[in-house]
Amino acid sequence: MNFKPVRIILLCTATTLFPVAMFGQAEPGTLPEMAAQQSAPSSEPSPGPGQRQPSRPSMQDSIGSSEQTAQATKDKMFVRNAVEGGMAQVQFGQLAAEKGGSDDVKALGQHMVEEHTALNKDLEGVADSMGVMLPKHINKEDQAELDKLNGLSGDAFDTEYLTMMVKGHHHDLREFRVEAQGTQDAALRIAVVKGAKTIHEHLVMVDQLAKSKGVEVPHRHHENRAEQPAPPPPPAQ
Repeated sequence: MNFKPVRIILLCTATTLFPVAMFGQAEPGTLPEMAAQQSAPSSEPSPGPGQRQPSRPSMQDSIGSSEQTAQATKDKMFVRNAVEGGMAQVQFGQLAAEKGGSDDVKALGQHMVEEHTALNKDLEGVADSMGVMLPKHINKEDQAELDKLNGLSGDAFDTEYLTMMVKGHHHDLREFRVEAQGTQDAALRIAVVKGAKTIHEHLVMVDQLAKSKGVEVPHRHHENRAEQPAPPPPPAQ
């Protein structure tokens, strides 16, 4: 009897089944398991009908957040500088009320003490809610001016004091108006708009007295829009 064809058939069958047996006993992480993992459905739920895929923060959101942080930093610096400048105005005014060469300058000095004390009180309340650490003393530049004034008397004192008041109030009015337009803090904006109105009133008073004393006064380009409120801040993004 010839068994050769039977042997060939058995050999072919064994050759075919051998890889199947090997894959069935494959270790975890081998090709069969990896293929099964790739074909397995994702565990993350897909959005249902009418639902949107959750959005990720966009670059525009990040930019908006950075701008808000930058403005908050500017707000804190403004409050700190404004209070420091107000402290200097109070000390200048106290000296003018005491050493002024004329009654007009003495009266102006006393008025500055009262007004800037009240303005600083408003700003200090806002600063507390913002967590701003306020200065305890005036800066070096203002201290140098105070020392200079303290060494003068009569007309020389009046001229120097009025020159400082003109320069300081023109500068302060610009700073307050810029801050009123830029801040997103509602409480701060109320205090700044109120402060800008007070400073403008001071500026008109100081410029008039300075002119009468022969002190040079810059063009008062602020006066035409003195009573116009600052525009509301842009809506938060």
